[in-house]
Amino acid sequence: MTILPINPTENASPASLAAFFERCRDAARRDQNAKLVSISVTVDALDPLAVLESIYEPGQLHYYAENPRLEMAIAGAEAVAVHESSGPDRFVRAQAWIDQTLEHTLAVGAVEAPFGGPHFFASFAFQDVVEPGETFPAARVFVPRWQVARAGEKTTAVANVLVSPDADLSALTERVWRAHRKFSVFDYAEEPKPANATPVPSRSVRSCEIGDYRASVTRALERIGKGEFQKIVLARAKDLTMEQPLHPLRVLNDLRQRFPDCYSFSVGDGRGRSFIGASPERLVRVSRGVLETEALAGSARRGGSASEDAALANALLRSEKDLREQRLVLESIVRRLAPLGITVDPAAKPSLRRLANVQHLSTPVQAALPASVRLLDALAVLHPTPAVGGSPRSRVVGQIRDLEGFPRGLYAGALGWLNGRGGGEFFVGIRSALIDGCTARTYAGAGIVAGSTPDQEFAETELKFNALVEGLRRGHHDD
Repeated sequence: MTILPINPTENASPASLAAFFERCRDAARRDQNAKLVSISVTVDALDPLAVLESIYEPGQLHYYAENPRLEMAIAGAEAVAVHESSGPDRFVRAQAWIDQTLEHTLAVGAVEAPFGGPHFFASFAFQDVVEPGETFPAARVFVPRWQVARAGEKTTAVANVLVSPDADLSALTERVWRAHRKFSVFDYAEEPKPANATPVPSRSVRSCEIGDYRASVTRALERIGKGEFQKIVLARAKDLTMEQPLHPLRVLNDLRQRFPDCYSFSVGDGRGRSFIGASPERLVRVSRGVLETEALAGSARRGGSASEDAALANALLRSEKDLREQRLVLESIVRRLAPLGITVDPAAKPSLRRLANVQHLSTPVQAALPASVRLLDALAVLHPTPAVGGSPRSRVVGQIRDLEGFPRGLYAGALGWLNGRGGGEFFVGIRSALIDGCTARTYAGAGIVAGSTPDQEFAETELKFNALVEGLRRGHHDD
């Protein structure tokens, strides 16, 4: 990536913008290769979700992620460049495409600001290869045309355009200048509603369970008893049908308010469908040469009173079954990072991660990232972790599809973003749903180990379903 010493906010005008694009087109002609031109500016505080709502188009790719606890939110819409791939080398191919794109990138403005410069939004399905007819490919990475992100009190807006050797400069100038003026004085005016609009009552929901979860757990326990594997994560899927179409971003707004300790997210497929959810699990983060991940496994519900909540937490911290499940995840992380030269020294005992409706055992992991190792290198060896797959991974992952009875798609996949400086963050696509008009396929899973019971695991997944279904009830079009 070439960073040009140009301040786009000085002498900002359509004429100066057109002159800048002309320089970029000249560079594209010299290299006989289109240039990704990225313009970053710091702006007054904006809510990225509100911005995404204002430009949301079902027929365009979009990406959104927010974690209030970490004081971050990032949104991207439309696409100027897209990569798709599948197979066991999908992470390598995605990195090669990112490198090639950055080689022909010209960046100006607040590139060094938080979330400045071009970002690559990525979604990797649970499996290396997806089945015919699935909504999302096994790997998709795209550069958005518009990006708005908030880190603490700072907001950065980015416009990305592709300038080809024969680009229409007047059209590019008009589009970017219009966006610049909009973000400079962004209007949060409420969307107009029909004159006869009335409060929308709670939606009735029709639910259809996919498969027999208790039977799947029973079969898995039999295989664990035979020594085929130590742990397997099995998910349930429910198809829900609402009375009116669901709006993914309004569902998302409800989730981010009720689960401030989670990654609330929405990934659009560009054909009107969105994968949304509120995930508690970070997969991997890289910033300033430091890698962060987390072993998250073992669950208990929250109590109705302080005393009950404390008793449940204490029981979770002492549960031999849950501690064993958590240890399997942690040991796998340490073992898989070692060949990359990443050495970690995690805490001896897990701590509690308390969410609104459930609490987990958690062990944070942090380590220096060798200069030769990229974020996607680490992601490739970590995904899927035993927290969403099982152990040993080589024996388990191939068994999941047959036991569950449905393709996972992006459920338990890796969702996140990368910047042009080697940093980025990915989380696990759990506590999630695939929205398509009036229907939503919801997912929830639990780890099965020796000592698990079908009823116990069914109850755990039901607890995870309830929070998401409530958010879906609130998501609707006001038309």
